[in-house]
Amino acid sequence: MAAPTVDELEALRVPLTAHCYRMLGSAADTDDAVQEAILRAFRHRERFDPARGALHPWVFRIATTVCLDLLRAARRRALCVDLGPAAVPGAEIGLPLPADRFVEPMPDARLVAAVDPAEVTAQRETVRLAFVAALQHLPPRQRATLLLRDVLAFSAAETAEVLGTTTASVTSALQRARETLERHRPAPGDPLGVADADQRALLARYVDAFEAHDVARLTDLLAEDARTSMPPFAWWLEGGAAIAGLIGLGGCEGARLVPTAISGQPGFGQYRPDERGLLRPFALVLVEPRGDRVAHTTTFLGTADRFGEFGLPAVLEPDFRRATDESGAART
Repeated sequence: MAAPTVDELEALRVPLTAHCYRMLGSAADTDDAVQEAILRAFRHRERFDPARGALHPWVFRIATTVCLDLLRAARRRALCVDLGPAAVPGAEIGLPLPADRFVEPMPDARLVAAVDPAEVTAQRETVRLAFVAALQHLPPRQRATLLLRDVLAFSAAETAEVLGTTTASVTSALQRARETLERHRPAPGDPLGVADADQRALLARYVDAFEAHDVARLTDLLAEDARTSMPPFAWWLEGGAAIAGLIGLGGCEGARLVPTAISGQPGFGQYRPDERGLLRPFALVLVEPRGDRVAHTTTFLGTADRFGEFGLPAVLEPDFRRATDESGAART
């Protein structure tokens, strides 16, 4: 009986991270769960019996157990749009809520392990922020059942073994989970498409209009029913014209957007100038395209210290845009 090596366990870190993120919706809890799962697997590596099954289900059983333990006392994480009606334009933003009320962003590089473009697209859809939020409507064991069966393609028997239950219970839980998820399934959006020239062009136009505070162009680029939100505030706004007007009010003078990938979709690091003119991290921004318009933007306030996770620099020179353009590098 061959015990798994450290390298074999580490090779599962990205798919484990994606699984724990879908289960938990929290960046920090996901990191803790993955690390604990790998440590437990290594600590008990002699218990793994390849004659009974592959390494993958055995490690995912450990990770799922860790996640279920973390969820025992956790409240449901959500999106701003799940917490109340849209705000009236001009209304006060209110007080921030605790961070554990919201689904948090994660960098694609830690969630997507596929290389084939079709598989990359499929994996990104399963870590999309709105999909992860929809999963939070499921009780933890139903959530685990659905993810193991419908996302990871485990058999009913494998899922039953992971959850320590029967195949009949798995079948019943899966049916209830699918029904609940269908009621909360997010509106379709366009996943991040690295090779999608139309999407890149749309995002480039959005960046130009945002940085120029051009209300007319922003209104044209935003869907009529577009939404914007700013966790940890429950406040959110609906309507492309209202959102464009909000951006045009000011407060972001000199701000710049640098592209990244957030939870399976296009995103940006928003930088704002300090008193010396250097551009400092301000917030991660997720942008959801839908066809030829932007359907939703989410500005994650309080995420300036996470820019490094998303491959974003700690500071930008004031003329970084000109230097980028002259180098010929793609902006989105």
